[in-house]
Amino acid sequence: MIAKVIGNSKIYGEIEVGGAKNAALPIVAATLATSRKVILERVPNLSDVKEMISMLEKAGMNISLNGNSASFFVKNLDGNLSEVSSKIRASILLLGPLALKTGHAFLSYPGGCAIGKRPVDLHLNGLRKLGFKISMGDKVIEATPIHHPKDVQIYLDFPSVGATEHLMITASIMNETTTVLSNCAREPEVIELQDFLNSAGAKVIGAGTTKIKIVGVPRLSGSHFKIMGDRIEVGTYVIAAMAGEGEVTIKGVKPSTVNFLNFLCKLGGDVKVGEHFVIVKPSRLSAFNISTAPYPGFPTDLQPQATVLACKANGISKITENIFENRFGHVRELEKMGAKIERLENSIKVKGSRQFKAARLLGKDLRETAAITIAAALADGVSEIENFEIMFRGYENVIEKLDRIGIKIVM
Repeated sequence: MIAKVIGNSKIYGEIEVGGAKNAALPIVAATLATSRKVILERVPNLSDVKEMISMLEKAGMNISLNGNSASFFVKNLDGNLSEVSSKIRASILLLGPLALKTGHAFLSYPGGCAIGKRPVDLHLNGLRKLGFKISMGDKVIEATPIHHPKDVQIYLDFPSVGATEHLMITASIMNETTTVLSNCAREPEVIELQDFLNSAGAKVIGAGTTKIKIVGVPRLSGSHFKIMGDRIEVGTYVIAAMAGEGEVTIKGVKPSTVNFLNFLCKLGGDVKVGEHFVIVKPSRLSAFNISTAPYPGFPTDLQPQATVLACKANGISKITENIFENRFGHVRELEKMGAKIERLENSIKVKGSRQFKAARLLGKDLRETAAITIAAALADGVSEIENFEIMFRGYENVIEKLDRIGIKIVM
C-alpha cells in the first residue's frame, strides 16, 4: 500500500490518543487466564490487537467487539495453535496460560517487526522454572506443565517487557505457587497489566520495580477494565510538533507514563503536561545525545522519531541504540530526503538544521515508518511511502489523527 504525504505541513491542532498497544496486547492475552466475563474499554483498533484477538478466538474464546470495547469469555479452549501463523511478537504470551488451562499448548514461532534478534529464551527458561516441559521444533513450540513448584525464584538476564508480562500472567493462575521475578521490566505497561490481573482476583505486587511477587490463585474471575493511553503515540505526536515548530494539544495521556517529555524539554521543547493532556508549543531545538535503555530510560520505540528531531535541531546530535541491533533502517530513507547522518556501530551522528526534500520511501517497521512519515510531512513536495499500512499496527486512526494536526496523507 502506497501513501502520498503532502509536504510543507503546518502542524497545529488537537488530537486524542487511543488505548496503548503495548498495554492492550498483554491484557488481551491475559483474558485467557480468566474464568468469567471480562469487559475491556479503550481497546485500540490496531492490526496487532486484532491479530491477538483472532488467535484467542481460534483457541476457543468467545469475543465480542463494539467499537473500542470488547468482552471476553473463556469457553472450550484448544491448546493447539500450531496451525495458526503468528504475525505478532506478543503471541508468545499465550503459551504459558494456554498450557495451564488445557494441559499443553502448541504455538508457532512469533513474528513481528524486523528490528533485530528478539529471542524467546527468557520466556521459555522462565516457564521451565515454573515447572513446564518445553519442546522446540522447526516451527512450533510445545509447553506442558509437568510439576507444581511451591516457591520459584526467576532472575531475568535482561529486563524484557514481554518475558516479565508472560511470567506474571502464567504465575498468577498457578495455585499455591509463590513466584518472585527479579530484574523485571519497569515499564508503565507492566504496571497496567498488574492492575488488570489484580482486578480479576490475582495477587501480584511490585510492578514498576525490579522485583515482582506473584502468589498463584486457583483461577481469575471477571473484570471491567479501561486500558491506559498510548505513551508512544503521545511521544510520536509530540516529536512531530516539535520538529515542525507547531502547536498541538494531545489528550488522553496519563502524566506518570510520559517521563521522556522531561528529556524533550531539556533540548528546547516547549512542552506542558496537564492532568490528562500534553500541550506542545513552537520550540527552538538544540543538538542532543541520547541512548535508548529499558524504562525509565529513553524508549527504543521513540528512537527513529528522535532521529527526525535531530535532523531539525541546531548542531550535531548523537543517538545510540542499546536495545535492538537493527533499528536504524530509517537512516537510509531519511538520507534520501537530504539528511546528513554518519552511521557508526550501534549509534549515529546526525547533522541538524536540515530541510527535507520529497522522496520515494519504504516503510520497513512500525516506528521507522512513523519517523519517515513525520519527515515527509515537513519536506518540500509530495513524498510516497510504500508499505505505509505498517502504521496500522500501532497507530489507531492514524490518517484521521494526522489530518487533525495538519498532516495530509492520501492513500
